[in-house]
Amino acid sequence: MIRLKNRFLKFLGFLACVSINITTAFSQIQNPNIIFTLMDNHRYDAFGYAGNKTIYTSKTDSGVPSGLTVNFDRSTKEAIISDHLPVFSWMVPKEADSQLAYQILVSSSKEKSDLNQGDLWDSKQIIGNKSANIFYSGKALNLAITYYWKVRVWDASNQNSDYAIPQAFKITKEKKMYNHPSIFQIDTIKPTQFKKFKNVLFIDFGKDAFATLTLNYEAKQIETLTIKLGEQLNADGTINMKAGASSIRAQEIKLVVNPNQINYPINLKKDEQNTKPQAAQMPKFFPVLMPFRYVEIKGNTAEIQKEDITQFVYHTYFDDQASSFHSSNEVLNQIWDLCKYSIKATSFTGVYVDGDRERIPYEADAYINQLSHYTTDREYNIAKNTIAYFMEFPTWPTEWQLHVALMLEQDYLYSGSTKLIAQYFEPLRYKTLMELVNEDGLISTKSSKLTKDFMQKLGFKDSTIVLKDIVDWPPAQKDTGWKLATAEGERDGFVFMPYNTVINALYIKNMEIMALFAKILNKPEEEALFKINASKAKKALNEQMLSKTTRIYTDGIGTDHSSIHANMFALAFNLVPQENIKPVANFLKSRGMACSVYGAQYLMEALYNANEQDYALELMTSKSDRSWYNMIRVGSTITMEAWDMKYKPNADWNHAWGAVPANAIPRLMWGIQPKTAGASIIQIKPQLGTLTKSDIKVPFLNGEVRANYVKKGPNHQEYTFNIPANMLADLLLNHLPNDIVILNGQTVNLDFGSIRLNPGISKVELIVNTF
Repeated sequence: MIRLKNRFLKFLGFLACVSINITTAFSQIQNPNIIFTLMDNHRYDAFGYAGNKTIYTSKTDSGVPSGLTVNFDRSTKEAIISDHLPVFSWMVPKEADSQLAYQILVSSSKEKSDLNQGDLWDSKQIIGNKSANIFYSGKALNLAITYYWKVRVWDASNQNSDYAIPQAFKITKEKKMYNHPSIFQIDTIKPTQFKKFKNVLFIDFGKDAFATLTLNYEAKQIETLTIKLGEQLNADGTINMKAGASSIRAQEIKLVVNPNQINYPINLKKDEQNTKPQAAQMPKFFPVLMPFRYVEIKGNTAEIQKEDITQFVYHTYFDDQASSFHSSNEVLNQIWDLCKYSIKATSFTGVYVDGDRERIPYEADAYINQLSHYTTDREYNIAKNTIAYFMEFPTWPTEWQLHVALMLEQDYLYSGSTKLIAQYFEPLRYKTLMELVNEDGLISTKSSKLTKDFMQKLGFKDSTIVLKDIVDWPPAQKDTGWKLATAEGERDGFVFMPYNTVINALYIKNMEIMALFAKILNKPEEEALFKINASKAKKALNEQMLSKTTRIYTDGIGTDHSSIHANMFALAFNLVPQENIKPVANFLKSRGMACSVYGAQYLMEALYNANEQDYALELMTSKSDRSWYNMIRVGSTITMEAWDMKYKPNADWNHAWGAVPANAIPRLMWGIQPKTAGASIIQIKPQLGTLTKSDIKVPFLNGEVRANYVKKGPNHQEYTFNIPANMLADLLLNHLPNDIVILNGQTVNLDFGSIRLNPGISKVELIVNTF
């Protein structure tokens, strides 16, 4: 039996030398809940010092639970929650494979926690393999007190682990808390390029980031420095200051320096548009932020060295090691890096926003951001915060209302929590737009039922706002006033009709989701109603919008025009009859990337649903001007709002809805998705196309799934999977009946269609039978 080895050690020592003035740290932040990350990648508290702390160690062979969360908050210093009945989650040590039982201790002080005294709650040994969504069941918790919780587990051999390192948490009285301080982090970044040309000092920090700037400067006299910051360079290598008039950011600051001061925080100018009341409000302790990569300094008479300038980057807590991807296609690798970083960089408000131009949460933007955040880091609270935000502050596009249910479904599948489903089930009915249904089961925003009263039910406080079908963005040139590269904009010539295919495809998906939610909440009558609504609408869609001549979908009732959007939404939501899947997929392949970076989410979903893996990979790795590679080519290090500026002249360079491959690669290409709530069982359906090698790491609540692929020959594929403890996986391979599949050296019977993978390492070979 594994013996408990909690040992108390004192961590003594001095910080390594870092090129950062601690005074600067104080000038940037006065909140001790924010984690400070220095250039050496060591994390410190807000005061820049690891301090004298009691730390825990355990034998490396004993295993210890990790990844503790309280209300899904992973804070390593002190979680701030607004719930007197918190829920706990952890990752079972890999040494255990599975969990037989667990014990939770909640203590009122660090000292009691160190002594393993759960004076508020000692769950004792609880038999079961549940390691997520465990509700607190102890004495009443109060405000303004720091609590500590930890857990230990027993494995299948009834051996107990050491206790986990405790997680601290505090309850706040703020119920509506979209930006609680425990989720934020600041990175200190030093220049990757530092050079002088003519009388200008040029600095490149390597990546665009939402940040501030500080300068250490020893002036010999009072003088004024001119400091320029921006996201984009001109052809001659200088910062494009004209870009500041559009959505690509640039700013010029006049800094007065004097001999009596050395450290200068650069006070950026507040942007009028992205700080309006409808924008996501930044925490009060934040300085003004703007996205920038480049800096120019002019007018200095004293020397400035590389170590004198620091970029302070703000974002929510992000574990860079939680996910990874690599393949034999270098372009795809670069695109993954771009998209993953985009999720981290744009998380600076604590809710998902559209970028820097407006900083407004939009439902469709947030859905893509949510999917990509789940596949790049083990983070669920920002999505939860954003869902709560939309219940109070909806936006006007019709399809955006229909994305809230999609967000709630993914929250349930990845976090396993039903709290938001129970909380928002009633108002979510309205957001499905089911009240607008006609006798055939279809919905239309031209319905007379779309009244001011109905808009209020959706959460709109302004009675002048009405829903408008959007399909994709930007719209056609004639509707924008812009000079676009294509007159039809990003809508592929979509013809708007009162009953259109895109809206109704989303509506059917909403009905299916609501049926699931009703089942979860034990509402059988409502479950039956939603299923009937979904079935009726699907029947009408396929009878009235699926052309019997072309065998593809038209844009709506009353037009014979077929766009990529009408067909990709139907295929993405599995609405296409089996005999029409091939014609619809072929039509999509004939249109190329005839949609925006937002529409690309549903195009990828549709293509992988139709097993068009080669074409999907071709689109993801394309080098055309309508590609993710083009974003890299033009110099952006965060995904853009559009494929290129010529497709949207006011596009910004910091828009996460452009980061679709961050979720398409893990969820669709590798096919790694939750199968049950909380991902206790996942599905893996690889569609790796022409890749010859690939490896991936995908985070889940229970741990990280790792997979490796090597194409050994034209008819021989080899996979290695590493499934974390407390998780199972169902593997679906694209094989024919005579193919041979070998699992850990044993031939597998494929009559059941999938292969069950247990925790730990599994090796799978697929040998294609050519006879």
